[in-house]
Amino acid sequence: MSMSCSICNKNAQRANYVSHSNVKAVRRQKPNLQRLTIAGKNLRICSSCRRTLVKQPV
Repeated sequence: MSMSCSICNKNAQRANYVSHSNVKAVRRQKPNLQRLTIAGKNLRICSSCRRTLVKQPV
């Protein structure tokens, strides 16, 4: 499965590790994806989309 949200397509970003001597090394920041079943379908959605779905009336 890909590392992206099924609703908003949020995916991994590039960031830097910064050491004490200010040397930078590239790393990845992954989204906070969670499995959720909606209408019988298993989705991987980010936590911000999940909070939005909870607020919306059914």
